[in-house]
Amino acid sequence: MHQYSTCFRDIHSLSEDEISAIATLYLCYYDGSDQSIVVSDLKKKTQILLLFHEDVMVGFTTFELYDRIWDDRLISVIYSGDTIVHHEHWGQQTLAFAWIRFIGELKRAVPLKPIYWFLIVKGHRTYKYLPAFTKSFYPHWSIDRSDLKPLLDFLAEDKFGEFYDRNSGIIAYERSRGHLKSDFVLPLKNETMKPSVQFFLERNPKYGEGDELACICDFDDTNLRPFTKRMLQSYSTEKTA
Repeated sequence: MHQYSTCFRDIHSLSEDEISAIATLYLCYYDGSDQSIVVSDLKKKTQILLLFHEDVMVGFTTFELYDRIWDDRLISVIYSGDTIVHHEHWGQQTLAFAWIRFIGELKRAVPLKPIYWFLIVKGHRTYKYLPAFTKSFYPHWSIDRSDLKPLLDFLAEDKFGEFYDRNSGIIAYERSRGHLKSDFVLPLKNETMKPSVQFFLERNPKYGEGDELACICDFDDTNLRPFTKRMLQSYSTEKTA
């Protein structure tokens, strides 16, 4: 039976060998980048969640956790960077479960502080995490969450400056800083009928050239999927048992 495990690490605690392995996995799936760009981007994040199959690192997701003042309130922002899982391990849920548990820990630590997930999406597979975890977000194909757009614009301009376009919600560089390799850029046949995939392809038509779609959602209890709530409640029970 396949054994998966995860661990959170501070970026500054990673060894050179670990950083090299992370960059190598990234470059297996993305063109338009190189080792130095991947490492530079990695070091701008604060933490990484690593996925292991037995003793081999087969996936990761990077993020930065920081605070901002918005609408006269202190908010927590989880800025997600790259999420990569080796294609032989697509379908496992261990990485997603660990991510949800992280959100639960954060919510318990700051129960009164609003938490927002600021996600930059390079491909349709990453975009699907939003509807998997939450009921609504911006941009959404059928639910109007334009109330979140001003905050998204603020965070995206703060992070990307002139490369962010408010009208399209796209981050576009003069030259790609990473785009999916041709073997992985197109959705599978069973994915093309999903509204989330169709919407992403329409909203970010040049994702295959490195354009990124800025997205945001709120981790309010009323906005969590029943599955996400069950995971958080289950983990909370484990922690207090």
